[in-house]
Amino acid sequence: MQGAASAGTPINQGTTHHEPEHHRPANLPFTLTILGAGSATPALRYHPTAQLLTVGSDYMLIDCGEGTQLRLIEQKIRMGRLRYIFISHLHGDHYFGLPPLLSTLNLSGRTEDLFLFGPRGLDEVLTTIFRVSDSRLGYRLHFQVVDPAQPMRLLDHPQLTVESIPLQHRIDCSGYLFREKPHARRLLRERLPADVPVQYLKLLKEGHDILNADGQIIHAADDVTEPGPPARSYAFCSDTRYVEGLISQLRGVDLLYHEATFLDDNAQRAAEVYHSTASQAATIAARAEVGRLLIGHFSSRYKQYEDFLNEARAVFPETYLAIEGQTVLI
Repeated sequence: MQGAASAGTPINQGTTHHEPEHHRPANLPFTLTILGAGSATPALRYHPTAQLLTVGSDYMLIDCGEGTQLRLIEQKIRMGRLRYIFISHLHGDHYFGLPPLLSTLNLSGRTEDLFLFGPRGLDEVLTTIFRVSDSRLGYRLHFQVVDPAQPMRLLDHPQLTVESIPLQHRIDCSGYLFREKPHARRLLRERLPADVPVQYLKLLKEGHDILNADGQIIHAADDVTEPGPPARSYAFCSDTRYVEGLISQLRGVDLLYHEATFLDDNAQRAAEVYHSTASQAATIAARAEVGRLLIGHFSSRYKQYEDFLNEARAVFPETYLAIEGQTVLI
């Protein structure tokens, strides 16, 4: 959907989106705010799935259940700073909040491009809603279909890359893996002469030694730099049954969110409806050797959630509940 074009115009389906490169300081903000951690049936305590990943100055919304824009307002998050939206699948509790959010952005006068990633058919839904309501967007909405069958690179951002994670649900469903790019080495300026040319500093930060015309080292990168902070990573696994095939793609991520709709007492039900239990989510985390695990998407049949935590921690101790309104530093 381009600019002020009618919603009857198909949303553009592009290729991997590339952001221009620019200088980036090390260790920019990389945080996750839980906006909704409930499942499909409404509950007072938990809202439908929605998360906000803050990467530097950019906001990335992951799923957009009903009422997401109200949750953003409650958390005092400026919706105008949203640049990327990732939708996992077309069950309503994961995207029914998207059309009103897009409309609000338009009413607020947004002109900056917005990038939307999600399953095939999402463009048809939005096109129909905006066509029958005679709505026209004053900003460009770029849409890219996510292949649910295989991982694909979706975004090449100055700070990170985003790739899809194939999940197994009743309908096509994808998770998302956010990986920071490696940070440059840090210069130890107290060890550098004052007259080192600027072009040498760049090479040293990239780990290259500086040689003279005779091939002798005049500045060794290891002597005048230190490693930058480690690159961070976050994986979002929305609705899915237990899938061992996820383990290799998730290996070593710093923070994993994995749905845990049921406890083990309903393991058979979980398998029937293509969901996971808390212990299954923890098993994925343990076998993938992730740093921490967040679990959410709890079925409304449960009124207490400590059992989810206990069941998961028996398998993977670094498990935590996804608490709405909480911001997690990655």
